[in-house]
Amino acid sequence: MQDNLIVAYHKIPRWLKHMSFWLIFVSFFALLWGSFSEKYDKEFISQFMFLPPKLLASYVTLYILIPRFLLTNKILQFFIWITIVLLASGLLNWAIAIYIENPVLYPNEDFGGLWNPKKILKSATYIYPVVVLCSLIKLFKHWYKNQQMAQQFEQDKLSAELKFLKAQVHPHFLFNTLNNLYALTLKSSEKAPEVVLKLSDLLNYMLYECNTDRVPLKKEIELVENYVELEKLRYGDRLDTTFNKEIEGENYIAPMLILPFIENSFKHGVSGETENSWVSIDITVKDGLLTLKVDNSKSSELTKDEREYREGIGLNNVKRRLELLYGGAYDLKILDTDESYLVVLKLELDND
Repeated sequence: MQDNLIVAYHKIPRWLKHMSFWLIFVSFFALLWGSFSEKYDKEFISQFMFLPPKLLASYVTLYILIPRFLLTNKILQFFIWITIVLLASGLLNWAIAIYIENPVLYPNEDFGGLWNPKKILKSATYIYPVVVLCSLIKLFKHWYKNQQMAQQFEQDKLSAELKFLKAQVHPHFLFNTLNNLYALTLKSSEKAPEVVLKLSDLLNYMLYECNTDRVPLKKEIELVENYVELEKLRYGDRLDTTFNKEIEGENYIAPMLILPFIENSFKHGVSGETENSWVSIDITVKDGLLTLKVDNSKSSELTKDEREYREGIGLNNVKRRLELLYGGAYDLKILDTDESYLVVLKLELDND
């Protein structure tokens, strides 16, 4: 609703906004001063008489002095010119008092001559409050506009970075899956057609179904299940895999967020081993909190540099995406020992 009000406000013509402001200003002070003398008609006439000096000082300040001096950090020049403008407006205000207000509203009184420094200074003090008020409104609008621009820039930057990170996931995952398929075709395995079918399902999801900010969690789990099946087809009996899931309710998550952890577990703990490899995956959702545990054996044949390289692309990518998408709404712990590698992710799902 707030956004609708802002949009509606911006659709109002500027001249109408300004006219409304000055009508409210004149009415407020006419009613205020009229309440003392009970002569509201005379106060309205008086307020309209003395409106031109206020208009002059306000608009010169708003559209010349503030943009040219204040917003460019020329503070001294600004205060010099604002003093000149207020004194000139005070002189105009006093001239109106002598030549218009005196004969029209107070014909029996003598206001004296035009050159009266004390009266001119006093008239300037009548004008500066409205100039200050208008300036504050102008500066607030300038600040608000800059905040909106900075926020939009940050959102655009964030969106671009997320798209880049997400785009990195797709070719990286596809490259590894094609490697799996290539290994099977070299062996003329009967499992190759099944791999092609599952790969087709995966590509359909990545290209068409996950191009949104949030996707159903069950779709992400199906993606993980397909990936695990592909890896089981590839490694056969030398891989022991367990996959447990316990999901409550309808949940949504950023796409391609879980898979990198699963993918890393196979690269990190299976590809370098010839036997006794295992991967354990556990996904639970309770009260909107997702807990992902991925535990895998470690290959003793990989050097430290090889391990760091294999962990690098996928995990660094998903860590950055978590930071950008969920901020403080997640907790990621990694336990790296000589025998196993454990990842525990706790993520608050925004299902509203």
